Amino acid sequence: QLQLVESGGGLVQPGGSLRLSCAASGEGLDWDAIFWFRQAPGKEREGISCISASGSNTHYADSVKGRFTISRDSRDNAIVSVYLQMNHLRPEDTAIYSCATKPTIVRTLCDVRAQRMDYWGKGALVNVSS
Repeated sequence: QLQLVESGGGLVQPGGSLRLSCAASGEGLDWDAIFWFRQAPGKEREGISCISASGSNTHYADSVKGRFTISRDSRDNAIVSVYLQMNHLRPEDTAIYSCATKPTIVRTLCDVRAQRMDYWGKGALVNVSS
């Protein structure tokens, strides 16, 4: 069983930056792609970024492309940290951000449109407001 814990959320002004962290622990992480989702008030949950199990490939939703960057730090097969660097933040980026895992067959691929994640973190609130 995997555990995911997000951190780094908070209040930031429009145009500012924030870095979210997802601490993932458990067996089998070396075959899991890791995703960031967000859900704004009154809106559906949106997949915004993913990084492949190998860490070599990333994918972004159009809404964050060019502003957000995902990265992965694997200390070993059982502990992985995934970061989401968010720049040029906008009020419409306000949401609860959650990380999630999905096992893969091909370690070098991920698609942000993927469905049916395996494990989820509880989420971190990002509030972009002046």
